[in-house]
Order: sequence, then C-alpha cells, then structure tokens
Amino acid sequence: MVKKVVWSPKAQAERKSVLEYWVNRNKSKTYSLKLNTLIKEAINLIISNPDIGRKTDIPNVRIKIVRDYLIFYEVKDESLHILSF
Repeated sequence: MVKKVVWSPKAQAERKSVLEYWVNRNKSKTYSLKLNTLIKEAINLIISNPDIGRKTDIPNVRIKIVRDYLIFYEVKDESLHILSF
C-alpha cells in the first residue's frame, strides 16, 4: 500500500512548467487549476491501484496518461515515486 508520494525534482519542474505555460497562454489560471486537479486525481488513482498505468520498457516504471501528458512513476516499498511528467 502506498503511503507517501515523492516527486522527483525533474517531475516537479516539468509540472510547474506545464502549469505556467497554460497560465501564460490563456491569460487565466482556470485551465491550469483544472489540469492540476486532474493530475491529483490521477495520483490518487495510482495510489489506490498502482498497477493501473501502462508498463514501459523500463523495469517497474509505469505510465499514467493525463490529457496530453504522461506521468512516469514507480512504486518502491510504500512510496509512489513520480519520475517525470
């Protein structure tokens, strides 16, 4: 069971960049807030069912699709590691 979510520095930077892009492009936070909510919902879904993502060629790494973005993650012990976004 996953008890902790750990975002890699790379994944944090990518997520921030994507959300900032949409704020700048749309001149509004509305879409970024909606996308961020979808990301959180996807993370919660992964927490409750870690095998939900599609397998990759990298051992133990899976992908969860959120709109046009891919969340690369792996579960180690009781932690969900978000590797890339």
